Amino acid sequence: MMLPTQPKKNRYKTILIVLILVAIYVWAFAGIPFGGIKDTAGSVSKAIFSGLIHPDWSYVYMGDGEDLVSLLIETIAIAFLGTFISAVLSLPFAFWAARNKKNKRFVSTTGKFVLTAIRTFPEIVLAIMFIKTVGPGSFAGVLAVSIHSIGMLAKLYSEAIENMDQGPSESIISAGGNKIDVLFFATLPQLVPEFISYTLYRFELAVRSASILGIVGAGGIGTPMIFAIDARSWDRVGIILIGIIVMVTLIDFLSGALRKKLV
Repeated sequence: MMLPTQPKKNRYKTILIVLILVAIYVWAFAGIPFGGIKDTAGSVSKAIFSGLIHPDWSYVYMGDGEDLVSLLIETIAIAFLGTFISAVLSLPFAFWAARNKKNKRFVSTTGKFVLTAIRTFPEIVLAIMFIKTVGPGSFAGVLAVSIHSIGMLAKLYSEAIENMDQGPSESIISAGGNKIDVLFFATLPQLVPEFISYTLYRFELAVRSASILGIVGAGGIGTPMIFAIDARSWDRVGIILIGIIVMVTLIDFLSGALRKKLV
């Protein structure tokens, strides 16, 4: 059986797209400065690999608050508090940005624009800005996570509001129900499980982000990691990376299991 031949117009279009992509790749790679590989690259790579397979187990718990367990707990606390604050603050932004019958298109468009503007700033940039404002430490990390999370959570919340089934609300109104009845028996039962699911998902991402915010001084496990890298203490780097992997994996597993039960 012979396959139908591709029309010439489509073939030229495909060739043009491929040429444009190749040109973009060439342009992108041409702009990357490449100064070659240093002579010490081999020995450094060997030291890093050796540190990763021979981690500093004595750093796991020392009881002084500066060990691995204590700083992983601090990292989780930064992510949890930042996500909780953002979940609360995202609600008015979500209703502002949601496009539905009660919200005019211009109003929802301005809301979506604000949320996009908030998401534009990476967490690490926000952390640097807040460190200049409130000083280095966990508080700056909480502020960075919470502000950045508003942009993402409010967007997901607004989409949940837009996709909400209006059937239950219309049924309650036709049966003589008021706005409070609609809120408690139609709106919240649909939105709350989705909001919690999105918040748990955002918490997973916040834990990853909080793990690196300490590199710029915003608290958490990132601070000892950057010190260990600067000191070329690869066994300390190894145990910190193992701790982060275990923490992120456990939180992903627990969060995923909870989200499956909710939605």
